[in-house]
Amino acid sequence: DPFMSFAPTQSIVRLFSILTFVVSVAIHLLVIMKVQTCLILASVASSAAFVPAAQRQSSTALFAEGKGKSFFAKVFDMDLWEDRKTSNEYGARSSKNLVQGKITDSSYIPAGLTKAEYEKVRAADKAAKDAGYAKNVAKAGKFIDYTDWYTKRGTDLKEGWSKTVTLGHEMAKTKYDWSGGKDVPTYGGVEVKKGKGKK
Repeated sequence: DPFMSFAPTQSIVRLFSILTFVVSVAIHLLVIMKVQTCLILASVASSAAFVPAAQRQSSTALFAEGKGKSFFAKVFDMDLWEDRKTSNEYGARSSKNLVQGKITDSSYIPAGLTKAEYEKVRAADKAAKDAGYAKNVAKAGKFIDYTDWYTKRGTDLKEGWSKTVTLGHEMAKTKYDWSGGKDVPTYGGVEVKKGKGKK
């Protein structure tokens, strides 16, 4: 009979649809419950944030009540730069304990030089470097006051400065005399003579 074979199949489909509906309702309820739970927890946390914290009373040595600074105050008030506050100021290199490394048996020595000769070269380089640094430090903080320069030039009284070659400015000194008359630079040990070029 065809009806007898159809009946079980129809009941299985109905059962499957019912189960699907139940599962979807259960999932929906779980989602709603999770959202509600999250909202409750968030409200509790936000309200707890405005509750003043209880003051913890302690009489341990870390807090040192009535005995001067506590351990934490000493740690947080420490200044690790206390004994070298001026170490980053201009010219502080002379006050630092900077020592040039010593040449040992395993040190590099350029070919053609003995250990003593190389030490002499390094000492001369260090002396020149220190002298240059000291020269720059000696010039630090020295400047021309604009008001003094202005009144010395006479800008406020006369206009003779405008007829000079430098227009009243003080020109910086250079290494060479670029007019070409006094100190002609040499390149590669060969003196460049005026008026003579390559043939």
